[in-house]
Amino acid sequence: MSFFSLHFSKKPRRLFVVIGLGLTTIMSTSAIGYVKTASSDAKSTGNNGQPISSTVVIDKVFVDKSDRILQLLSGDKVIKSYRIALGDSPVGHKQQQGDERTPVGAYILDYKNENSIAHRSIHISYPNAADKARARSRGVHPGGDIMIHGQMNGFGHLAWINQQRDWTDGCIAVTDNEMDEIMAAVKVGTSIEIVE
Repeated sequence: MSFFSLHFSKKPRRLFVVIGLGLTTIMSTSAIGYVKTASSDAKSTGNNGQPISSTVVIDKVFVDKSDRILQLLSGDKVIKSYRIALGDSPVGHKQQQGDERTPVGAYILDYKNENSIAHRSIHISYPNAADKARARSRGVHPGGDIMIHGQMNGFGHLAWINQQRDWTDGCIAVTDNEMDEIMAAVKVGTSIEIVE
């Protein structure tokens, strides 16, 4: 038996233990960072983790793509804010199907989907007439199926990782618990404004 095989045959368990501990440390640190960020975001926007009162009427959803924030408003008052993930190519207005951009503009939340491929969703009325005309003039399909949604079904437990990056095909993603809260608070027909 060679020195190489003898030396490494005794240490594979140690190697796996060291690798396992390293990955656990990295994941724990990331999870703690996510919780701290979410907690500080909640405090800075006045959410304090409180549920939205059923007496509050949400009459507008506001999305700031550059700040990665979705806000529920009643009149001019921000009732709740959420950290969001966007499309893989988030900068700029959606131009066509497959560009992975989240649209910019004024739309309506026109229906809710309880049987979504992600944990629940609310459809955004993209493309509007102007979006369709712009795409037609360029000879492309404008795309569609832009939603506010939770995590992909079966992957809700990975939200602490997923929400650290833009990962959708142009939709606006939140955690599953946040999506449950948004679904309960926002009625079909509510306006949504998305800005850069």
